[in-house]
Amino acid sequence: MTDRQDAPASSTRPSGRATWRQWLGLAILTLPMLVLATDLTVLFLAMPSISADLQPGSSQMLWTLHVYGFIIAGLLITMGRLGDRIGRRRLLLFGAGAFAVLAVCAAYAVNIEMLIGARALLGIAGATLMPSTFSLLRNMFADDSQRRFAIAVVFSAFSAGGAIGPLLAGVLLEFFWWGSVFLVNAPALVLLLLIGPLLLPEYRDPDAQRLDLSSVALSLGGMLGIIYGLQEGFEHQSVWPYAVPVVFGLGLALWFVRRQLRLADPLLDLGLFANRRFSASLAAVLLTGFAMVGAFYLFTQYLQWVLELTPLQAGLWTVPYIVINIAGAMTAPVLVRRFRTAYVMGAGLALAAAGLTFAAVVGANADLVLTLTGLSVAGLGQGAAMMLGSDLIISTPPVARAGSAAAMQEVSGEFGQALGMAFIGSIGMFAYRAFLGSAMPAGVPPDAADAAQNSVTGASAVAEQLPAAVGAELLATAREGFTQALQTGLAVGAAILAGVAVLVVWLLRQPAATDDDADSEATLAEVGSEPA
Repeated sequence: MTDRQDAPASSTRPSGRATWRQWLGLAILTLPMLVLATDLTVLFLAMPSISADLQPGSSQMLWTLHVYGFIIAGLLITMGRLGDRIGRRRLLLFGAGAFAVLAVCAAYAVNIEMLIGARALLGIAGATLMPSTFSLLRNMFADDSQRRFAIAVVFSAFSAGGAIGPLLAGVLLEFFWWGSVFLVNAPALVLLLLIGPLLLPEYRDPDAQRLDLSSVALSLGGMLGIIYGLQEGFEHQSVWPYAVPVVFGLGLALWFVRRQLRLADPLLDLGLFANRRFSASLAAVLLTGFAMVGAFYLFTQYLQWVLELTPLQAGLWTVPYIVINIAGAMTAPVLVRRFRTAYVMGAGLALAAAGLTFAAVVGANADLVLTLTGLSVAGLGQGAAMMLGSDLIISTPPVARAGSAAAMQEVSGEFGQALGMAFIGSIGMFAYRAFLGSAMPAGVPPDAADAAQNSVTGASAVAEQLPAAVGAELLATAREGFTQALQTGLAVGAAILAGVAVLVVWLLRQPAATDDDADSEATLAEVGSEPA
């Protein structure tokens, strides 16, 4: 027995075109994406104020910054399947309410331990928002072109939120205390809670069974171990001891996979990977994030370490990239009306590779504007490719598994970012150290030279303690070395993107199999139904 709720246009119109209700629902679904993205980046500028007030240690500062993202990454698979089981709208609204309450707790934290705990709980609440949002789009938009446009809008909202976060924090900290950066998202969440039940359809998988708690634990432990080890190893520029949690996490992940193969109703349906469109798109999202985030991270460090811009100034210089990235995402649905998805994705990735190549060869040696131009061209192609990859990931599996598919999309993105920062960041630092090792100015003592090779900030600190001429030469050499590090990172990212472009066209150039299309169409009849 089923209870029909807010069935989309596909149940009433032959064309399956969305009505005004779906479009207003889409506007509401941009709110959780803005909240998630701003909360990921808003602390970048707030940490000095938090440090002055709560006096955290260096390790506590890192946990304050990273625990939110760690928990989100660890729980995405679980929350995606939980939404399929209990209802995607229900999980979204529950997570939004919990997020609003926990944001207030974080804002009024009286010590660093309370703030870290609130951030961890915010990560649990945040993990419910993204899979629920993307999987609801599958329910709301049966028409392919409209669904692609909807995904582009939500994707753009997340990109915009990431750019707004540091800028918004800078404005708030000018007038209010550091807790205001957490409270700023509360109005959006309250609006979601008030209007969401009226506009968003409900759906849950009628065949879903009770969640396997052992799989939940293995999934969380594996993801946390891998992400923690990669990010902390990158942060400390050290392989040991951070290889230990990575190996431990990989072991848990392997155990998780073996368990899913034995379960009748697994937490993650590994059968999804048998579909070439799904698995190829997932790989493309991971590798694109890997290449772009790693290169872009080095660029943000270049702005502050080499050009000596403040964090707020550096944030403003990244705005053109974000805007053009959004333009790429919004343009992609228009292009696939005339060209195959594989070719549009491949062209976007090739454009991104060309942009990074231009920034590496021409920009970083010449002018900041030229570097940003190359990165913005890369952002245009990346936006188109990532949007279309996300659409294929979400739309290819059956509707009943859309929550799990959306979760896998986000897990892929998290892994890509962590791996990109670790790998490309490490390659950049290797290039920096190699350059300094061969061009170290005469007169720099060995211990000072070692400190300078750790980072440009280390070189700056050492330069202040040396004779003026030697210190100035050391600092100029360090900045030239990091410029070469940026060029190296951009070049590596360009090579990866070029390879992904070829891979995407090769694997996705054939149209979807007729069977797959029929399966997808058959599941559309379930959209909007909530089993009792």
